[in-house]
Amino acid sequence: MFKVEKTEMTNKTFRLPLKLVQKLQTIAQNKGVSLNNLVQQCCEYAIKHLDKNTDKL
Repeated sequence: MFKVEKTEMTNKTFRLPLKLVQKLQTIAQNKGVSLNNLVQQCCEYAIKHLDKNTDKL
């Protein structure tokens, strides 16, 4: 059976260098996703691939 699920979200403000934001916007546009979605995926990828020698999350 189809079940509609809602992901809980929160708003945060981060300061990023202008050139980084411009690069992210270009990538998001080229890939057909929102900037928010791209940043979320980048963060999830970075966390998943953290150096194994760092503290566990």
